[in-house]
Amino acid sequence: MAKTVDLAEKLQKNEDIPFKERMNIVYRLSLPGILAQIAEIIMQYIDAAMVGVLGAAASASIGLVASATWLFGGIISGAVAGFSVQIAQAIGAGDHERSGKLYKQSIIACLFVAAITGGIGMLLALVLPKWLGAEQSLWHDATMYFMLFSMFMPVRCMQSLGIAALQCVGNMKVPSVLTATMCGLDVIFNFFLIFPTRMISFGGISMMMPGAGLGVAGAQLGTSLSFVVCMILLHTYIQMKEKRLSVFHSRGRWIPEAHIVKEAVRIGLPMALEHSATSGAQVISTKIVAPLGTVAIAANSFAVTAESICYMPGFGISSAATTMVGQAIGAKRKDLARSFAWLTTFSGMVIMGLTGTIMFFACPYVFAFLTPDPEVQQLGASVLRIELLAEPLFAASIVAGGALRGAKDTLVPGIINLVSMWGIRLTLAMVLVKHIGLYGVWVAMASELSVRGILFLIRLKKEKWLEKAI
Repeated sequence: MAKTVDLAEKLQKNEDIPFKERMNIVYRLSLPGILAQIAEIIMQYIDAAMVGVLGAAASASIGLVASATWLFGGIISGAVAGFSVQIAQAIGAGDHERSGKLYKQSIIACLFVAAITGGIGMLLALVLPKWLGAEQSLWHDATMYFMLFSMFMPVRCMQSLGIAALQCVGNMKVPSVLTATMCGLDVIFNFFLIFPTRMISFGGISMMMPGAGLGVAGAQLGTSLSFVVCMILLHTYIQMKEKRLSVFHSRGRWIPEAHIVKEAVRIGLPMALEHSATSGAQVISTKIVAPLGTVAIAANSFAVTAESICYMPGFGISSAATTMVGQAIGAKRKDLARSFAWLTTFSGMVIMGLTGTIMFFACPYVFAFLTPDPEVQQLGASVLRIELLAEPLFAASIVAGGALRGAKDTLVPGIINLVSMWGIRLTLAMVLVKHIGLYGVWVAMASELSVRGILFLIRLKKEKWLEKAI
């Protein structure tokens, strides 16, 4: 595992960082983030597999409210980013008093946002399945799943804030270890909460295994409890080991200051709105696919699942890009901010291009693992291969977006994402689906991701983000 990287110390000394060392910093900061993202995907696979044992209806109940969880999660991500980017820039400037104050105030502000969001979610859970037009048999499980998700929203928010803050000081190792720990805890909690008390056999020995038998609700409760444990461990580590963030070493007040909140809103609001609109577009995309029939729906769903392992490394590198660019901006090192933005973006393009190439040849085997239906296997592999051609440019949009975020440039990237998703992907999909079915949806997706990647590269090249930041 990569060691903690104290880039801030080098920046404060105004040291020249050779190209080879810059690449080493990119690698050491990115690798733990990539592993953390992969661990999260594994956790999603674990939940899906364990709930899948209960039958199709149980899986459908979770899938029904998935887009709503993405929507509410996006709001939390925006709130966290609004403060974490400011923390990264304070660390880069060597202003540890300010970084501690920012972290202190971010706890109160983010908890407030999470409490409001979670409360709205709990109320919405009572009517959401019906609003989505689901069969009545799915209402109870879907309601309980989203209710529990919303109830633990403050815990999820504090987990995200702690991870983001540690990444901003260059510590990617602890968040990665805790994310992996969450996967293990998720399996354990799910094992006892989802299934009822039953007899199990192992190595020829039978024994009574206790269980709560909560079904779908148990899956969400197990995941939420894993968040609780790791959130406590995360913040305990921060207070004991990270003086630049510890509330005990900061003389700043707890009540968020108006100018800090204003800056957080300027950074985070475009991200939150972008996530909301993107989640809405995903719902529309599902509606476009739905009339194509069961095989198309299943192939589309499995293709999305299979493709996720390809782009997760991009999000890990994106987090590292935010840290590196944010610290360089805080230290007023324009040269390093530019260099780290391009190094991380190209690294992401190479890595996601590689994962896309591997998946291009491996996807028939992946689909054979995911489903026994040969028709779904063939269609899913065919449409996924269309999108995999756009993987390098998809990486450009993900990682460049993270780099721009480190410079507090979130409005224009948000607009690019919205216009690209709604103006290109959905419009093109609605036209092409009438002529070539599911293939049209994925051609539209590949086209949109390519255009979006090119637009982000242009944004990075013009450097308006850099001129405003320094």
